[in-house]
Amino acid sequence: MNVLNIALLQLKISIRDKRTIIFMLAFPIVMMLVLGSALSNAFDNQVKIDKMKVLYKETDNTSIAPYFEQFTKAAKKENIHFYKASDTTDGKKAVRQNHYDAYVEVSNKGMNFYGSERNSIESSIVQGMLTAFADKYNLVSQVAKVKPNQTQAVLASGTSHDYVKETSLNAKKAPGSMDYYAVAVTTMIALYGAIGATFLLRGERTRNTAVRLAVAPINKAEIFLGKIIGSIVLNLLSLLLIVAVSSFLFKANWGDHLGFVIIILLSEVFLAVSFGLGISYMVKTGEAARTLILIILQLASFFGGAYFKIEGADGIMKFIMNLSPITWANTAITKIIYNNDLAASLQVIGLNLGIAIVFLSIAIVSFKRREGF
Repeated sequence: MNVLNIALLQLKISIRDKRTIIFMLAFPIVMMLVLGSALSNAFDNQVKIDKMKVLYKETDNTSIAPYFEQFTKAAKKENIHFYKASDTTDGKKAVRQNHYDAYVEVSNKGMNFYGSERNSIESSIVQGMLTAFADKYNLVSQVAKVKPNQTQAVLASGTSHDYVKETSLNAKKAPGSMDYYAVAVTTMIALYGAIGATFLLRGERTRNTAVRLAVAPINKAEIFLGKIIGSIVLNLLSLLLIVAVSSFLFKANWGDHLGFVIIILLSEVFLAVSFGLGISYMVKTGEAARTLILIILQLASFFGGAYFKIEGADGIMKFIMNLSPITWANTAITKIIYNNDLAASLQVIGLNLGIAIVFLSIAIVSFKRREGF
């Protein structure tokens, strides 16, 4: 019963602190909104292709001219526009100056294609279309030699207006900007519970209440356990409110297995509280402990992708990223939400609990050896 009373008292003390409430609730929600809105383009996987411009030049009296003209008219319907160059126009130079996406020279010997390196996607599309046209023309010319009356049937066969077709693998199973930052900011704030944990017992000395607790008919173990439970409950409730706000207000996707996500967040909160408590006994002063934890948390947030998404990391960068608990939590939660991979939670929960127990053991041993708090 004493443990619950102390935990409840710790909750009341923390809730009365306006700075704690602002930091644990208002700050992550505002950060989520700002980052999710400002960096939305970084999560847009769609390739938008605007009007494509192709310059071409024909040699006089080419047999391919009538068919090429029909081809250009059909291409215009797909927003691919062909412009005939004058005799004095340097087509290659026009492409280099980015006036056109490609340049084509048409003659009886065939077609010479010059694409733009700046607009590689547009250039590749045009090149593919011209290759298909050349193949069709070669087929028609061969048929005309044998059965001239069948050329129109060959031209009509295989006609398709789907020159560009976009296909995505699991297109909807990827987080948007708000989905990503809802998870990243929430896991980041879970770690910031370590700052408050440094003052769980040290704060009793600063408030001059340590002597009262020492002479009170309460076991030291009950005080220690009650304060840890109170801090964990406070941080978990804050995270649940953040999840609720991001889900209902920002429409962030938390998936169909919210229970597993909450368990991961709970394990991360336990890690943060244990880490903060352990550091508070390993460092002499509270200010030094807080400074050290802030540095570690900032590094963990940066390399964990809380501020911006890091993709394609390899080598030493990937190794450093994998040291951040935010990386573990984000990866596991993302797999749960978008791949229904519930087993992904086991490893991150095990890591969080294992590291938490190490720091908690340090705090317990130091707490027992020290007189008072």
